[in-house]
Amino acid sequence: MLGNLLFYVGLLVSCGIGFVYFRDLGDISQMLLKVKRENTVRFIKHEYKLIGLGLAATLAMTVGYVMGGGFGLLYWVALVLTAFFFAFTWVWVHVGLRNQKDRAQYYPIEVARDHINPSASVMVVVNDGHARAHSDAQMMRPHLAGNDQGLGGEDVIMTYCAMANLGVGYTPSIEGAKLNLEVMAQHGNNLILRDNNTGESIQHIYGFKDKDADTSSDGAVCPLRPEAAMKPWPTFRMSFRAFQKAYPTGEVFINMPPRNPLLRLFDMVMGITFGWGIERQHQEAAPVMDNMTHFDDRLPNKTYVWGVTVGTDAVCWTDDFVIEHDNLVNATVGGRAVVVSYDPKFESLGVWYNDSGAPVTTCDFWGNSDQGPLTRVESLRAGLFWHVWVEFFPTTDINRAGEVAKGQAA
Repeated sequence: MLGNLLFYVGLLVSCGIGFVYFRDLGDISQMLLKVKRENTVRFIKHEYKLIGLGLAATLAMTVGYVMGGGFGLLYWVALVLTAFFFAFTWVWVHVGLRNQKDRAQYYPIEVARDHINPSASVMVVVNDGHARAHSDAQMMRPHLAGNDQGLGGEDVIMTYCAMANLGVGYTPSIEGAKLNLEVMAQHGNNLILRDNNTGESIQHIYGFKDKDADTSSDGAVCPLRPEAAMKPWPTFRMSFRAFQKAYPTGEVFINMPPRNPLLRLFDMVMGITFGWGIERQHQEAAPVMDNMTHFDDRLPNKTYVWGVTVGTDAVCWTDDFVIEHDNLVNATVGGRAVVVSYDPKFESLGVWYNDSGAPVTTCDFWGNSDQGPLTRVESLRAGLFWHVWVEFFPTTDINRAGEVAKGQAA
């Protein structure tokens, strides 16, 4: 009697927790299953507690089996399933998605030319003349890249979500407390990070902990307090050939293969798996992992947009709209005048604050305008998919132009 009780209770608990672990954090599972965000966040926060409970239940099942409970075939099937659910998911998350937030290697342009196509898009962040470039292909699996040297004396890491086609430079601290970031999962086709110091989840596109979200906001989701968020650094896209012209002494992130042959083979398999999914994400209209909660047909899903937020006001632009307007658009976002400009020489679209009090008619890649030097908008999310932007900023305006800001938040 006791053996049967231990066996069947242990089986149900171990297989149940294992399946939920695989469903919520296994990533590949979301190609087949629609997962609720709150479930994913719950498992992220309590991962090791739930794993411990699941393994304890597996042990109880085994003890019950030894005591004569259950029967052999069911025991071995349950054991294999449980081992797969826990082992696959843990390896996928903590080995396959291991990041380089503290140990990224940056190389001179001369070295990077052997690894990055000249026309490839790179995500660039600059501080005090120190420029770093990160290509999508090199960032696809580390997701986080940075090192102890920092960027021009500042602690800045590049964070990247391949499903969203979004890279954002952040200072990995909130209110002076250093974060220990780890990539855990995705939802809404955007990364969910975890601060391992507190166990709290952070939506990549927002940059603040879920517990600090101001969910009462009618516009863009904001932190309850502005200081309760990671500091974003102006991050923009340009071609690698243009980066070489603009920053000849700049550094380039290269994800060199590991020396360990087994880890190199593992990474190669992971890279092929990721590459297959991300290629589909760029080519097919439907999200590869359709865990979206919002749909908006004002633009095709996979349109690249450049979005900014100022307070609760969110606006995005398409590159073709800006180019059709002679490479420059004046607008107002959250009560602040901005300039959206495309520089064909450096193949880059940027968004700048315009505090001059007058419309800008010319603005180059460096922010030099007819109204004086301009400063890049730090909240720019450059070249991400429309369906991801509107998932997290559903009240967004599109291609706003002119001094009167249509739909501007009060």
